[in-house]
Amino acid sequence: MAALAWLLIPLFAAVGGAIWAGWAARNRTIGDVTELAGYARFRDAMEKSHSGSEAL
Repeated sequence: MAALAWLLIPLFAAVGGAIWAGWAARNRTIGDVTELAGYARFRDAMEKSHSGSEAL
């Protein structure tokens, strides 16, 4: 039984590593597109001139 336990430890580590590697390599381009669109809207808003209140 002890030999089986020593064999299961590397097996669980390999399965956990495979799950982590799959999660780390996932496709994250969808979030990047929305973040870049938000940054473009922010930049456009900052470029607009303010009406009525001038900074002294």
